[in-house]
Amino acid sequence: MEVYFRMFSNPITVNSTALQIGGFTIQWYGVLIAFGFLLAVLFGGRMAYKWKMNLDKMVDVLIGGTVGGVVGARLYYVLFNLGAMNSFADIFRIWEGGLAIYGGIIGGLLGAFIVTRINKLNFLNLMDLAAMSFLIGQGIGRWGNFTNQEAFGGNTNLPWGMWSQATANYIAVNQGMFAQHGIEAVAGTVIDRAYVHPTFLYESLWVLLGFGLLYLFCRKWRSFSGQLILLYGMWYGAGRFFIEGLRLDPLFIGGSNVRVSQLLSGLIVLGCAAAFIYFTLKFKKNPQPIEGIDFFPGAPVEEEEIVTEDAAQEEPVEEVAEENDVEEPTDEPIA
Repeated sequence: MEVYFRMFSNPITVNSTALQIGGFTIQWYGVLIAFGFLLAVLFGGRMAYKWKMNLDKMVDVLIGGTVGGVVGARLYYVLFNLGAMNSFADIFRIWEGGLAIYGGIIGGLLGAFIVTRINKLNFLNLMDLAAMSFLIGQGIGRWGNFTNQEAFGGNTNLPWGMWSQATANYIAVNQGMFAQHGIEAVAGTVIDRAYVHPTFLYESLWVLLGFGLLYLFCRKWRSFSGQLILLYGMWYGAGRFFIEGLRLDPLFIGGSNVRVSQLLSGLIVLGCAAAFIYFTLKFKKNPQPIEGIDFFPGAPVEEEEIVTEDAAQEEPVEEVAEENDVEEPTDEPIA
């Protein structure tokens, strides 16, 4: 399909299909999601090595978090889009689309938490690492929405406004839903194009910038476990709050005009900001070193890892033999 941007004279040709072999088709959406996931895993693995994490246990956390993320993403979408489910079997038709990123994050965190409890890993340190990895995966994965021409916003006259036949078709088909929720949007034609906000682009740029800032903060100012995941919640939540308000395909709470992800974003920002202030003040009053990534409160410590303070400070003592040929002075007179 041809995608037009207001600032360019010529369109950009976009193909949603990356590869097709016989009846087997691979979509760019899946390729980009997988690529973003791979980059996130590679970055997380590198950071785990630097933080001296147990990589075997990390694989368990990755598996648990991935499974939880997929399940959570689908459940979130289904719960707030029950009208689109014609049968019980439709709940499981993930290949037809319908995954919500907030559900994926919630489910992934829950799955990771369960595994960390089993493997006795520091959950908050893992979340700090995951916060940066999330932003990488989200920044790359959002371009899958571009190849599908989805997750766009309302009409705009800005230079980067976007139009394609797919955006026009979606707007034309959903006029009834727009009217129900007080949304105004014009489809336009290839001659008289009604450009829309490329909200996928906004979110991609926002989260990639957030990754750079969090990584810088991690290297220079991180002072307690859980600090980065709270910053992630504030940064991503703030961006998503405003971007969600532009989109034409939000999930609503029942028949109201309240956008689910926008409400959740606002609550996440407020909650994370309050927690960040509380724990920052607590750290300033009683500074503590960040726990080792393999340390878990209450877990037994291996004997070979115990080093007592006395043993650490003990220095080897060398015995100095006294010379026997030195005569001690006497009180007898000298002849």
